[in-house]
Amino acid sequence: MWPDRRLLDLFGIEHPIILAPMAGAMDWELAAAVTEAGGLGSLPCAMLAADKVREEVERIRARTPKPINLNFFVHTPPAADNAREAAWRDKLAPYYKELGLDPNAPVTAANRAPFNAELCDAVLALKPAVASFHFGLPEAGLLKRVKDAGCKVLSSATTVAEARWLEERGVDAIIAQGLEAGGHRGIFLSDDIATQVGTFALTPQIVDAVKVPVIAAGAIADARGIAAAFALGAAGVQIGSAYLLCPESKVSKPHRAALRETRDDATALTNVMTGRPARGIVNRLISEVGPISDLAPAFPRAANALAPLRAAAEKQGSGDFSPMWSGQAAALGRDLPAGELTRRLAEEAQARMRAISSPR
Repeated sequence: MWPDRRLLDLFGIEHPIILAPMAGAMDWELAAAVTEAGGLGSLPCAMLAADKVREEVERIRARTPKPINLNFFVHTPPAADNAREAAWRDKLAPYYKELGLDPNAPVTAANRAPFNAELCDAVLALKPAVASFHFGLPEAGLLKRVKDAGCKVLSSATTVAEARWLEERGVDAIIAQGLEAGGHRGIFLSDDIATQVGTFALTPQIVDAVKVPVIAAGAIADARGIAAAFALGAAGVQIGSAYLLCPESKVSKPHRAALRETRDDATALTNVMTGRPARGIVNRLISEVGPISDLAPAFPRAANALAPLRAAAEKQGSGDFSPMWSGQAAALGRDLPAGELTRRLAEEAQARMRAISSPR
């Protein structure tokens, strides 16, 4: 019933709906539920060690034998910048004082490792149907190992130039990540977020520029968005924020509460949470320090000094210092089990497309 079967055949799935990998907001349980319902469940591995990746995949496969996607970051770890990090701690010092914390106490470094040989070994052992990457692609040798293992490869493009770059390096499909999308921007050929493009302007231009299937992402949360993506030439959609209200998601209590009350104007692109532009619900920190601050250390080091503030505030039921990633259409999310939501999205989208193709 789908008008474009390329992704279904490429990945061996029933519905061209990909769960966005949302590190810190989900684990194996949400991925397994979407996979079992016929979509492509994605496991975010950017904050997991190789042993933990194996453990999570084993849990998914105990639930379902269907295809899964393992997602990794491919950023370049920044060099230490003591002066900038000290300035950042000074900026945050009043918040430490307010919460009764020592601003000079040591903090644990943010665990966001780029794809490396150890993680690649795990992929080769696990052989997921799909391996996806954010912020570009891993170095050529690692990418070749992944492809030689039989994994299909995805990555995100935020511009046509990035899409062409990815296709030239052999990806099997491209995620067109529009400006509306929640979480970190996949931008990697530039750092100019002022020129980033919305989903429904970006998708058809990438479709015209490349031969591989294109997956639309950003502000797609219901049947209307799915149908529109197909009308623009996409072969599928990637959906994230719409799943955050599902009982299987692992968002914090403040984050879940904020999602229930979110509006179309509730989010902003900010670098103050991690050091890299990402879309999230505006909280106290973003309002008072950001959304964009030159003081924030490079990704992911900005998160280090925030960790004690986040932990203390969340104990009080506050998301003042928490990254509450969300896209601009999160208000369209539904509080349903993830499998049921996936099936409803598929059924409702097909019904809408049939109605459009056969008007009364």
